Amino acid sequence: MTLAMCERDVRVMRVSPGPDARTWARMAESIPGSHLAHAVEWADVITKAYGHEPLYLAAVDEQGHNGLLPAFLVRRPLFGTVVASMPFLDGGGPCSSSPALTMALVDMLVHEAQRCGAGRIELRSAQKLDLAAEPLDHKVNMVLPLGGDASHLWDHFDGAVRNQVRKAERAGLTADWGGADHLHEFLPIYNARMRELGSPAHDRRFFQATLEAFGPRARVLIVRKGSEAIGGLVALGFKDTMVVPWAASRREHIRLCPNMLLYWEAIRAASDEGRRLFDFGRSTRGSGTFHFKRQWGAIESPLYWYAVTAEGRQAHQSSATRSRTTSRLADLWRRLPKPVVQHVGPYFRKYLIQ
Repeated sequence: MTLAMCERDVRVMRVSPGPDARTWARMAESIPGSHLAHAVEWADVITKAYGHEPLYLAAVDEQGHNGLLPAFLVRRPLFGTVVASMPFLDGGGPCSSSPALTMALVDMLVHEAQRCGAGRIELRSAQKLDLAAEPLDHKVNMVLPLGGDASHLWDHFDGAVRNQVRKAERAGLTADWGGADHLHEFLPIYNARMRELGSPAHDRRFFQATLEAFGPRARVLIVRKGSEAIGGLVALGFKDTMVVPWAASRREHIRLCPNMLLYWEAIRAASDEGRRLFDFGRSTRGSGTFHFKRQWGAIESPLYWYAVTAEGRQAHQSSATRSRTTSRLADLWRRLPKPVVQHVGPYFRKYLIQ
C-alpha cells in the first residue's frame, strides 16, 4: 500500500490489489457493510478480461477502523475517461466503519480521478453519500433472508411459486451444478437472452476469469430438458451471501418454468451451505424481474447511483432521459444480424460499464 492522503485523523492509501490482495480480503471480510463488489477478486477479473486499470483505495483512522473503496479507470474512445465503482456490477462505492472514513475515501477518489484526467465519476453505493449530487435510486437489490433449512423456506413460499417449481419437475427438468465445464452450455443461453434485451453480452473471457478468480466460491447451475440446456445461472459466494449476478432461460421453453427450478435449486444450495442471505441481483423497481424476485419473498435493498464531474458537480441525466436513450439503443442492437452482434459485442461490452 502507498500512503496518498492524510487528513481528519484518517489515512487514505492507494492499494495494489495484487500484492495487497490478502490484506484487502481481510479488511473486506471485517467491515459489516461490504458486499460482493468489494471482493478483491474483481481486480483480477476486470483487468484480465477488459484491461481496465484498478484504482483501489483503503483508509484507516486513529481508532483502527477501516474503510475500502474499489474502482476502475475506464478510458472510453469518444466518450472520455470515467472512474467507476464498480463497472459491470450491481454495487460498489465505499464501505467503512464511520462517515469520516467514507468521505475521506470519496474525496481521495475524486482527487485520483482529477489526476488521471477522468471527466466523470460513478459510484454505485448501498448507502447515501454526502455529495453535491442527487443519486438515481430507481434500481434496487432484491435479497431473500434465508435463516433456516431449505424445507422451512419451501413451506413459507407462496403456493404459486411451489406449483411452478413442481411444474418444472413434472416436465422432467433437472438441475446440475458445475464450474467452468458448464460455461459452454450457459453462454449460448445467456447470449440469446442478452440479445433479446438489446444489450451486448460479456464473452467467455469474462466468465472464465470470474470462475478462476473466485475458485470454489463461483459455480454454474444448468437446468436441462433431457440433454438440452435450457436455463443457467452463475452464483458467487461472498461472506454470508450467495449472489446471482447472471441468469437466463430459453424463451421457447419458458412455459416449463426452467427459471423457477433454476432459482429454487440455487436458493436450496445457499440454505444448505448455511448462507444467511440470497441476493437475486439488481432490478428496476416495478419491472418484470422485480416482481419475479419479489414472489420468492425477496426484500428491496436500496441502491444509490451517483454520477459527478471531476469538479464534484452533477453529471448524470435524469432516469427518464436515460431510459429513452437506452430503449432506442436496445432496439437497434436487437435488429443487428447475429454474426455482427457476436463479433462486435465484446468490444462494446468492455466500455458499457452498467
